[in-house]
Amino acid sequence: MDLPRSGVSSTKHLKRVTLVLLGLGVLGAVSFGVSRLQPAALAVDSATLWPGIVKRGPLVRNVRGLGTLVAEEVLFVPALTDGQVHRIHLRAGAAVQAGSILLELTNPELELAAVDAEWQLKQAEANGKDLRVKLESARLDQEAATARVQSEWSQARLTAERDETLTKMGLKSDLESKLAKAKADELAGRYRIERQRLDISRESIEAQLAAQQVQVEKLKAALALKRRQVAELKVRAGAAGVLQQMPVEVGQRILAGSVLAKIAQPTRLKAELKIAETQVKEIALGLPATIDTRNGLLEGVVSRIDPAAVNGTVTVDVKLTSALPAGARPDLSVDGTVELERLSDVLQMGRPVYGQPFSTITLFRINPDGKEALRVPVRLGRASVNSIEIVDGLQAGDRVILSDMSSYDAHQRLRLQ
Repeated sequence: MDLPRSGVSSTKHLKRVTLVLLGLGVLGAVSFGVSRLQPAALAVDSATLWPGIVKRGPLVRNVRGLGTLVAEEVLFVPALTDGQVHRIHLRAGAAVQAGSILLELTNPELELAAVDAEWQLKQAEANGKDLRVKLESARLDQEAATARVQSEWSQARLTAERDETLTKMGLKSDLESKLAKAKADELAGRYRIERQRLDISRESIEAQLAAQQVQVEKLKAALALKRRQVAELKVRAGAAGVLQQMPVEVGQRILAGSVLAKIAQPTRLKAELKIAETQVKEIALGLPATIDTRNGLLEGVVSRIDPAAVNGTVTVDVKLTSALPAGARPDLSVDGTVELERLSDVLQMGRPVYGQPFSTITLFRINPDGKEALRVPVRLGRASVNSIEIVDGLQAGDRVILSDMSSYDAHQRLRLQ
C-alpha cells in the first residue's frame, strides 16, 4: 500500500518561482545594459573629408580679393566735332606715340564752313584795303582844304597889314583897313577849324581802320578754329602708350564729346581689388599688399579705398612698389591679398567652411586613433584668409574636420573608414 509523501509539491512550486524570478532579473539586467548602449556611429569615407590640425604659432591676418591691373594714367580721346568714321588706322592693343593718327572722320558741313570762313576773311581784308584808300583820299582832301584856307589867310593877313600901313600914310581909308583886317581874322578862324577837322579826320581814320582790323582778326580766329576742327577730323593720340579701347567702326556716326579711344601707360600700373564689404572695414591706407599676377608676385601698399560699395564689394587701389613681371598689362586679372596684422602666438587652425570670426560653431574632432570623430563646440576669434584663431574648445595637436558637414547635423559621432 502506497503512503503519501508530504512536502514534495511545495518544493517543486518553490523551485518554479525561483526560476521565474531569476529569469526576470536576467531580462531586466539585459534591458538596462541595452538602454545604456550608444547608437551605432554613421560610417563616413575619410577620403571625402578635409581634415585640419590645431597648432599654436604666428598668424598673419589678411583679406583677399580679385581684381585687375589698371593704368595709373589713362588718356581718353574724345571726338571734338561731329563726324562719321571714314577710316580706322589702329586697333586696340597697338602701341602709339604722341601724334599717331588713330582714325579719320568726315564732316562735309564742317569743311564747307571752313571754306566759307576763308572767303569771308578775304572779303574783310579787301574791304579793309578799300576803306584805307577811301579814308586816305578823304584825309588828303582835308589837308588840301586846310592848305587852301591857310594860303587865303596868309594873303588876307598880308593885305590887312598893307592896308593898315597905307591908312597910316593917308593913302587908304580907315574903313578899307578894317575890312581887310576882318577878312584876315575870318580866314584865321576858318584855318583853325580846318586844322581841327584835319586832326579829327586822322583820329577817325585810325578808329575806322582799327574797327576793320578787329573784324579781320575775328574772321581769322574763326577760320583758324574751323581749320583746327577740320584737322581734328584726323584723330590723334595725345600721348605715348598702348591703345586699350577703340569702340567705333567704319561708317559709324559720332557726336562731339564721344569717347573714341582709351590710351594707357603700360609701365605705370596699379591693382584695383574688389574686397567684400564685410572685410574692408579693417583695411587702412598704407597697409602692405601682395598681388599675384599668375606670372609672379608684386609688392604694393593700399593707396585708396572707395567710399562706396557696389554689389557688396568695395574697390581698393594698391600702388605697386616692385617691378612688373613679363606679361603684365592693363586689364590683367589678378588676385590680391592685403595684410592686416601679424599675431605672434595664437592657437589656430585652417578656416572651416562656415567659420565666421567671433562666432561659436561645432566641429567634428577626430579621436587619436583616427577611427571616430566627435562633435564638439568651438569658439572662434580673429580670422585670416586661410586660418582662424581658436578661443576655446580645442587644444594644440587636435585634429578636426574642416569641410562642410551640414549633412551630418543629426549625428554626434562619425565612424571614419
